[in-house]
Amino acid sequence: MALTFYHIGWCPECAVVREKLKELNISFENVVVPDTRMFRKQVFEVSGQYYVPVIKDDDVVLSETRDILAYLDDRYGKDGKGLESSGKWLEKATKSKGSQTLQGEGDDHPSCRI
Repeated sequence: MALTFYHIGWCPECAVVREKLKELNISFENVVVPDTRMFRKQVFEVSGQYYVPVIKDDDVVLSETRDILAYLDDRYGKDGKGLESSGKWLEKATKSKGSQTLQGEGDDHPSCRI
């Protein structure tokens, strides 16, 4: 199954993840979501929160930019361990899912995370 990247074009954190995907030559499904958080239903369905960037790679779902970058390096980088490294990320993603701010809290303006 292909990696799916949920993002917004103007979001600086999304741009960092896009650059990492390009650098590692990773093919992915590109899902551009609405600017306003409360309309990001696809993001919520996948991650339990409304912020971007979010990646879904098989059973691994990550929504923190640092975690996403580390995961991409671990799984797809030149020193990556490939599929066997995804187990630790699945455990981490399961523990953190839904722990972030949800719709309604601080949603006065569209944003990615800033």
